[in-house]
This record gives sequence, C-alpha cells and structure tokens, in this order.
Amino acid sequence: MDYRRKRKLTFFTIGLIFLFSGIEYAVILPTIWKYLQSLGAAPYFLGLGLSAFSLSGLLSGPLFGLWSDRTCATKKIILFANLFEIVGNFLYFVGYSKWLLLCSRLVAGIGTGAGSSIFGLLTRSTAPEDRSTVFAAVMACRQAGLLVGPAFNLFLRLFDFQLGPFDVNKYTSPGLFMCFMWILLELTVVFMYWDLPPQDESSQRHVVGVVVEEEEDGDDEEEEPLVRSHDLSGYYGTVSTEHTGNPAVANGKLPRLSSSGSPPQSPLKSFAAGREFLKEEVVVLLTAQFITLFNQTALETMVTPLTQKYFNFGELENSIMYCVCGVEVIAGFFFVRWLSRRVAERVVLAVGLIISNISCVWCLIFLANPAGSFPWQLSEFIAGVFLQVLGLPFVAVAQVSLFSKVTAEKTQGFSQGVRRSIGGLATICGPLWAGGLTNNLYVMLGVMMALLVLLTIMMFVSYDRLVEPPVVEHANDSEE
Repeated sequence: MDYRRKRKLTFFTIGLIFLFSGIEYAVILPTIWKYLQSLGAAPYFLGLGLSAFSLSGLLSGPLFGLWSDRTCATKKIILFANLFEIVGNFLYFVGYSKWLLLCSRLVAGIGTGAGSSIFGLLTRSTAPEDRSTVFAAVMACRQAGLLVGPAFNLFLRLFDFQLGPFDVNKYTSPGLFMCFMWILLELTVVFMYWDLPPQDESSQRHVVGVVVEEEEDGDDEEEEPLVRSHDLSGYYGTVSTEHTGNPAVANGKLPRLSSSGSPPQSPLKSFAAGREFLKEEVVVLLTAQFITLFNQTALETMVTPLTQKYFNFGELENSIMYCVCGVEVIAGFFFVRWLSRRVAERVVLAVGLIISNISCVWCLIFLANPAGSFPWQLSEFIAGVFLQVLGLPFVAVAQVSLFSKVTAEKTQGFSQGVRRSIGGLATICGPLWAGGLTNNLYVMLGVMMALLVLLTIMMFVSYDRLVEPPVVEHANDSEE
C-alpha cells in the first residue's frame, strides 16, 4: 500500500476516534444522573462521576504524550488506551453499585489521554500551513459525535432484556453500546492505522535542531543534503558520522557526538523542556485553553437551569437546542478550516476572542436579569447562545494550531498532553463554578468576563510572538 493511501486511512481512523469520543459523551451524559439515582447515589455523585472522567484523562494525557515522543509508536498507544475505554464502558454496563459506576468513568477517562499522542502525530505529519485545516476537521468529528449521539439514545432507551446475569435497560445499554463501539475501533486501528513519518525533511531538521547544508554546482544538478533524513537523530537513530569531515561540524552546526555515536544527554535537558512552557507565547495559549473551556463548560452548566426557570424548557426543547448548537459548531469548524488557509492563525484567534467578549457582554446585559415579554427574552437568549457558540471554533482551532508551532516538535506529544490536561482542569472547574452560582448570574458571568478580558489583553500584548519560529533551511558554506 502506498504512502498516500496509508495517510488517508490513518486520518480517517483518527476521525473515528474523535467521533466515538463525542458519541460516548452524548449517549452517557443524558442518563447518568438517573442511573446513579437508581443505585441510591447522593446528588454529589453526579459531579464526582463527570469529574472522574476528566481527572483521569488530565493525568494520563502527558504520560501517553511522553511515551509517544520517545517511541513515535502512536498505534500501540492508541490500542493500549482503547482497552481502558472498553473496560471502563463494560464496568458502566455492569453497574452493580454507585462506586463501580464511579470507577468505570475513572477507567474510561484514562483512554482519552491518547488524544495527546494523536495531536503529536498530526503535528509531525502535517505541514505547518495545513495544520489548522487538519485540526479543524478532527475537532469537527467530535462535534459530529455530540450531534449524532442523541440519535443512538432513541433506540438505546428501548432496551429491556436480560443478558446472562446482567440487566440491559435504558441506563446500562449506553455502556454496552460504547464497549462494542470501542472494540470495533480497536480492530479498525489494527488494520487501518499507521505510524506516519514526519511530513518532510524540513520538519525532521526542525525536530532535531540540525542545520542541513546543501551543495549546488554550476550544472543545475539536484541538491543533495550532506546529512540525509535517515541519518537524523530523534526518529531514525543517531546522527551519522559519515560527514564528520565537513566544515559544518567544525563550525558547531551539528550536535557533538559521544564515543557511542549518540548525542550526549545534558543534565539540564528536563529543566529546558519544562522552561519551554514558561515562554510568553506558550503561557498565552495555555491560558486561552483554560479560559475558553472554563467559560464553555460553565455556560453549558448554566443553560439548562436557566431555560427551565425562564422558558420552562423540557428534555425535548433542550435536545433541539443542543442539536442546533451542534450544527452551528460543525459549520463553524469548517468555516475556520476555510479561513485558516487565507489568514494567519493569530488573526483567527483574535476574531474568536472578540466574538467571545461580545457574547459575554451580551449575556451580562440581557441574560443575568431577563426583562420584557417572553418572545423578547427568548430572542435575547438565542442571540447570546449563538454568539457564544460562534466564537468557540475560532479560538479552539487557532490556539491548538499555534501551540503546535511554538512548542518543539520532538516533544509534541508531551506538550499536547500538558495542553489537554490544562483543558481537563478547566472542564472540572467550570461546572463547579457555575453550579454554585446559577442564582447569582452577575457574579458568575462577571468573573467569566474578567477572564476573557485578561486573555484578550495577553493575546494582543503577545501578538507578535504568536507565530511559528523561523527554521533555517540551508546554511551558506562558502568561505568569506
């Protein structure tokens, strides 16, 4: 099978992974509270169950990312991580007690940590100018899962039979269904996923920090690098000593080799890797990750009580609302995919933050204390939700793509794991913040507005740094 076909099948499989993660969220979330109630759980168990899933993913993400950086074997990592999804969802299906249900979400959440390895692979195997479009498509797959997930619940809620010693009903069937789906994905990864090499030689040079010199004669012959891609360390073994007589070595342009032929390990290597996250542009993008997801999950937590209080919405009305929002988000991701080919990612990020600020101001003015007739209040609510959902794809895609460019490619898996862990922390804190302030929206929305203003100021102050660092393609080996 040729490389192009392998690449397409691999990206298709990655899309399925994110699609299934969205479906899992959509089929389990609507019934987990009543499932817990049927097992005699206290109300706080709902928060524990949802937080446990995010917490285990928060912890496993950097570990899986570090594993992928060292081995570049993302296929093995995905197969291993999927086992946790399979086991976790089977335990959710069994569900003899509230504690087993809590453990099931904790175990399943570990599997989400493979996302950091996947983003690392996408970073290494795509050109920088195509990265936003790829990330937008992957994120749209998860949103598609969130959109079609409720459709599966239409038939899962009809299940009512015995499977050996286990009861299959509307509460346990989502776990059995997702267990089967993740088993199918495991087989799909085995036959349709490959560990793709870096996109091109320039990305490999960027990975190991080697400046490649090329010679060009007067006969317009093809340029040939003195250090070839298969000689580069980090992915293809140690740097070859075949060209140690080249002046580039004397000039310090190639890494110094130890007697064993491999680059010596600096005792400050770990410190330098950690220091990367203290760079101004990296701090801005990690802050964007936290604040965006914090505000998003806080608003998601607030919406259902708000619609019940002011509009008397039931399950049907809320389902329709979430469906329409899902369509808007998917359309937004594809629009951002188109836009990112024409403007820089930092411009996309700025547009998203401006829309988010407008949305938060709108909610503070019109939703914190609704006034007027029912149609007017409903129109204000729809406009606020529309603006909030509209800004999400701009910020989400831009900050992920920029983050992949301002952090080192050779440690991209670990870096993406840290980024996703920051997001996991936000998805834990956001609902906790909003859950206690549903009756005091001015405080809740005011803090969210303050966070957005802070992020916007940070972004514009660091605007010039939110670009891909320059990579020297060739060095001039002519002597002065």
